[in-house]
Amino acid sequence: MNLQPYLTFARQLAYRAGRITLSHYNKGIQHNFKQDESPVTAADQATEEFIRGEIERSYPSHAIVGEEYGEKAGKGNPFRWFVDPIDGTKSFMKGVPFYSVLIALEIEGVSRVGVVCFPALDEILSAADGLGCWWNGKRTHVSEVSELKQAVFSYTSWSGFRTTKRLKVFERLHKEFFFGRGWGDAYGYHMVATGRAEAMLDTSINVWDVAPYTPIFREAGGYFGSWDGKEGHTHGEGLACNAALKPKILELIRSSQKREK
Repeated sequence: MNLQPYLTFARQLAYRAGRITLSHYNKGIQHNFKQDESPVTAADQATEEFIRGEIERSYPSHAIVGEEYGEKAGKGNPFRWFVDPIDGTKSFMKGVPFYSVLIALEIEGVSRVGVVCFPALDEILSAADGLGCWWNGKRTHVSEVSELKQAVFSYTSWSGFRTTKRLKVFERLHKEFFFGRGWGDAYGYHMVATGRAEAMLDTSINVWDVAPYTPIFREAGGYFGSWDGKEGHTHGEGLACNAALKPKILELIRSSQKREK
C-alpha cells in the first residue's frame, strides 16, 4: 500500500491545524474542565473541528477518533484516524511552547502513519511505514547510546508513578540513568525520536495521545509500546526508547515493579 498520500495529507493538515492553535496561544484563553477533570479550551475544540472536517471531506468513509468529540464510525472501513488537537493543553494554557497537534492513521488495527506538529516551535515530526521518520524535512533516528549511565529519560508526571504504584520504577530510573527531566507529553517522545533523549515513559495514556508513535519509532529505529515490550498504541501506557537500551529498560521496569509488589 502506498502510504505517501496519507502522510502528505496528515502532515499538511497538522501544520494547518497548528496555525489555528497559534491564533489562541498566549492570548489568555479561558478553559473548562471535562468529566475526567482535564482542561479543555476553545482552541482544543476549534482545532479538532477543523481536523475532523478536513478528514471527512477527503476520506468520508474513514472512522475518526478524537479527544474532544469522540468516535465517528467508518462504514466497514479498516481506516481509522486518531486526533489530539492539543496534546499538552496545560502547557498551552500557560504559554509553554511544548504542546502539539497529533494526527495518526490506523489501518486494520495497526498505526501506520503518524504526525506530531509543535506549532509554537515550528517543528514537525512525521513517519509512515516504509517511508522513514522525518523531522522538519530531514531524516531522523533514535540515538545509539547503549549504557544507562549515559542515557537521558523523560516523563510526563511524577504523580502518575505514584498513583499507579510505580514509584520504585521512577526511583530506579533516576538512579540508573544519567539524568531525568519532565519533558512531558509529546515533547518527551519527540526528544527520543530525534536522538536527544533515550527513553520516555507515561504511566497512563489514551490512544489519541500516542497513536502517531508506533510508526514514528519503528521508522526511527526505536521502540514504542507497553512497559512489558508489546509494540503499539493501545496498551494504556507508553514507553519509547532506542533499540540499544530496550532490553535493559524493560528489565529495569520488570524488576522494579516486582519489588513494588
